[in-house]
Amino acid sequence: MSKLRAAVIGVGHLGKEHARIYHELPGVELISLCDLDGSKAERAQALGTQFTTNFRELLGKIDLASIATPTSTHFQIAKEVLQAGVHILIEKPITTRLEEADELIDIARQKNLTLKVGHLERYNAAIRRVQQIAKNIRFLEIHRLGPFNARISDCGVVLDLMIHDIDIVLQLVKSEIASIDAIGINVLTPYEDLANVRIKFKNNTIANLTASRLTPEAQRKIRIFQEDAYISLDYVAQTAQIFRKASLPQALFGGKISREQMDIQKEEPLKAELEDFVRSVARGSDHGKPDIHAREALRVALQILESIKENAPQPLDVS
Repeated sequence: MSKLRAAVIGVGHLGKEHARIYHELPGVELISLCDLDGSKAERAQALGTQFTTNFRELLGKIDLASIATPTSTHFQIAKEVLQAGVHILIEKPITTRLEEADELIDIARQKNLTLKVGHLERYNAAIRRVQQIAKNIRFLEIHRLGPFNARISDCGVVLDLMIHDIDIVLQLVKSEIASIDAIGINVLTPYEDLANVRIKFKNNTIANLTASRLTPEAQRKIRIFQEDAYISLDYVAQTAQIFRKASLPQALFGGKISREQMDIQKEEPLKAELEDFVRSVARGSDHGKPDIHAREALRVALQILESIKENAPQPLDVS
């Protein structure tokens, strides 16, 4: 069986990792890297592959591609690549506008192509394990905090950071949203650098999400409170603990709550994601079935941004 021909469009912080993994994966031939910055040709040379500054030169020569360019460029690049019959994985968010996401989804369906979006936490081993036991959730609290990164210059923390957690929450709760109430502040950029949202679902579950790029130390944690347990998960460490009301014998000896460290086999989420993408292309399992969950995460993220706008303090009237 011939190898799938792959390319990476956008060879920045994340794109270079896509390139490394494609280079390592069996069944894949890394045809070329692409970036507007010609100095990144050195990365292609190190992997023994080609380099171009024009992604259009790759069309007709590849079977699949990762698009890891700035968010504002996703739509135009993805549209042209899909129209050329290439399966794609776009780094999150899929686009910045819902109608653009819908157009990409329509093209993928019409051309029977795989369209995945890089919501990396779906492939976090701890999240996968917790999804097996999470049920009857009543409250979720998520913090995704970290220092400022100047390489993200075209969007705020809702589309850059919080969208990961929006995607996970929607998959955990599986209920329609009743209300969204959000606040955000900009400190270092024209966009929100810190945001907090309270999402109430129609099944009465509440999710409280905070994202910040103003925090010196990175923290990525989710806490899940459900009818029979409390689950604490660390995204970065890929660890999770579950706390339950102790059984009677334990309670007799003074223990009211039992704690269990969950057994989790750690793995590299990006490698798991790209393996899944390549497998779906090779088997045709996701052809014509685009990532509608990513579209839903974008829809909610845009609603959060609208709520932030509505809740922004009004300028003082000094007339």
